[in-house]
Amino acid sequence: MTYFVSLLLMGLIVGLIAVASNPTPYFAALGLMVAAGVGCGVLVGSGGPFLSLVLFLIYLGGMLVVFAYSAALAADPFPEAWGNRSVVGYVVIYLLGIVMMGGVFWGQWHEGSWMTIDGLKEFSVLGGDIGGVAMMYSFGGVMLVICAWVLLLTLLVVLELTRGLNRGALRAV
Repeated sequence: MTYFVSLLLMGLIVGLIAVASNPTPYFAALGLMVAAGVGCGVLVGSGGPFLSLVLFLIYLGGMLVVFAYSAALAADPFPEAWGNRSVVGYVVIYLLGIVMMGGVFWGQWHEGSWMTIDGLKEFSVLGGDIGGVAMMYSFGGVMLVICAWVLLLTLLVVLELTRGLNRGALRAV
């Protein structure tokens, strides 16, 4: 199971590099979907299937709307694809940064410390996933408001950045 979660974590890093290295929203949205799916797979591997499903549905439902709007506003006739020099250069730079940071933190990595949520299930009445959902509903009201504000701010920033010099969706009346 540890090897499977390690493979999923490597896929998460590849998805995040795909989002960060590509300047066009078309291919960055694909990397975002890969990163969201693999990140939810990491949560399932750690023992949280319900929270993973909720995160996957909310994340893809919310943030991909932002990418759909930005892709509609940034209609490039010739978008930069994966094989372009600038994109490959960014990928190489990000991979080198990850390898260097992995070298710095290699001594503190403890592979045997991974445990699923229900690893100590004989000591609890409920599963760890259900307890996490209860905590999310009881203490998550403030965080829900903060996340909604951040998503709205992200939408406005993306719309403003993709507007360019012409008049876009945000107009001063």
